[in-house]
Amino acid sequence: MTETAEQNWKKPLLIVALMVIGFTGLALITGLWVFTAIPVGFLFGFFLEKADLCGASAFSEVLLMKDYTKIGGLWVVIAVSMIGFAIISALGWISLNPKPFNWLNAIIGGILFGIGIVLAGGCVSGCLFKSGQGNINSMAGLIGIPLGVAAVKYGPLQGCAMYLKQFSVPDAGGGSLTLSSVTGLPYGVLAVLIGAVTLLATWRIRRADQNRQKRQTAVMKQDLPFLQRLVLRPWRPWQAGIAIGLLAVFAYMSSAASGRNYPLGVTSGVLNTQVLLTDAPLNHVYAPFSVAPPVKAPVFGATEGAAPAKKITWWLVLEIVALVAGAAFSARLSQKTQFLPRPPDQTVIAFFGGILLGAGAAIGHGCVVGNIMSGFALMSIGSVVFGITVVLANWATTYFYLMGGGIMEK
Repeated sequence: MTETAEQNWKKPLLIVALMVIGFTGLALITGLWVFTAIPVGFLFGFFLEKADLCGASAFSEVLLMKDYTKIGGLWVVIAVSMIGFAIISALGWISLNPKPFNWLNAIIGGILFGIGIVLAGGCVSGCLFKSGQGNINSMAGLIGIPLGVAAVKYGPLQGCAMYLKQFSVPDAGGGSLTLSSVTGLPYGVLAVLIGAVTLLATWRIRRADQNRQKRQTAVMKQDLPFLQRLVLRPWRPWQAGIAIGLLAVFAYMSSAASGRNYPLGVTSGVLNTQVLLTDAPLNHVYAPFSVAPPVKAPVFGATEGAAPAKKITWWLVLEIVALVAGAAFSARLSQKTQFLPRPPDQTVIAFFGGILLGAGAAIGHGCVVGNIMSGFALMSIGSVVFGITVVLANWATTYFYLMGGGIMEK
């Protein structure tokens, strides 16, 4: 970190504060809460980049380096979000909306996604924030992701995905199967219990980590003021987990007020952005009740059109664009922005890995953000099955692709 960067740390902090206040104020004035997706996305990208909190590396590093810190960070996101969701739900500010348990979608989608994130070098959010850092392979993966999602949503895999949906297990009332409905315990009670266990585990990990922090004091300059460290220095995964978990609570309220009753998510946002640039007609969703029924629209060169309007959820579009900007902003402050040449074969593999993980996310109804961070926090059994499958597929692919493992090896 240069002396100039350390001297000018207040300016970027002021920029972020003004951006958050400005767009929140614009939402208050106009009544369009979709504008708050911009600070949500920006801060999300900033937090992810600060801790390098990517699902692909979180799972792979368990095998590669016996490092569980990033998985711990993801779990902190889930636990903090869960408690926050319980509070705002009890206050009547949001209506919990867990995903249904389409078990075959979760398993097949999880397998494809788990393989794809290793080949692409990142999950969907990982490819987004690493693109903000200047990672060429992540950019290639990000190009492939909407192609895979579109193949499921609108293309040749649509029929297969719809067929898989019939293998569904609802709860006794016909709703989504959740940990709460399985155990019979209220969502809030489970959230408090899980939060308490997480708090205890985090406290113990924090104590065990104190010696390492002392050894890094000279290098990391921990004697700097807190806000200066916050802006300029890397974060530990559990620290980013707390920040993202709190952000997810505000994101849920922002998203619900913008016509989308769900917390953080990114996969559909990537697809929506691509569709926004390449397709028509479009059905724009930016506020409650702004969803119009699909319409028949004229197709160029045809006398009678039959193209349904594709839905564009503007909250997601603004969120993922701001996410990349927030990650780029954080990387620039840490002087980690660099476009390094990569071996061509790796870049090609990352592109096709992006297609695979995009298809897996679409079939499985979410990615690390939508299904694991948000889905686990909503206690969806479908999301839990998807997450377990992703981890197992990731480990298998990590073993064979990254570690050179072989069945016949001794």
